Amino acid sequence: MADPARARRLAKRIATIVATAIDLEIKDPRLEFVTITDAKVTADLHDATVYYTVRGADLNTEPDHEAAAAGLEKAKGVLRSKVGAGTGVRFTPTLTFVTDTVPDTARHMEELLARARAADDEVARAREGAVPAGDADPYKESHERDAGDDDE
Repeated sequence: MADPARARRLAKRIATIVATAIDLEIKDPRLEFVTITDAKVTADLHDATVYYTVRGADLNTEPDHEAAAAGLEKAKGVLRSKVGAGTGVRFTPTLTFVTDTVPDTARHMEELLARARAADDEVARAREGAVPAGDADPYKESHERDAGDDDE
């Protein structure tokens, strides 16, 4: 069992090595718009999960997740060799590539927050000019009774 701090350092190093290799050394056009976002290494340092996102060529183009996954799968052996050479650990971890869903989740959360703000604004507009139901002082009767108790 490895030290958790060592596993985190190794994961960070693996993410850096893989990102650099994809950017500078691997000439697969399917990986042109792939960004490595994170990496996690198991406690025994034998398996690494590398998280990635894919963007489109421009804002109006949908990203091609299938092509990116196929490109990463094809380059897995070369990337593992680069990781082995760059980390110097006894056993080079196997690499597993997983699409990172954090940006999609964050976008969904932003949409939910925008809807909640809109609902709050609607409630605030409805509250303007509203008058409370009943008397302004609902305990008026008990105040009069308390005042009468002091006279006795």
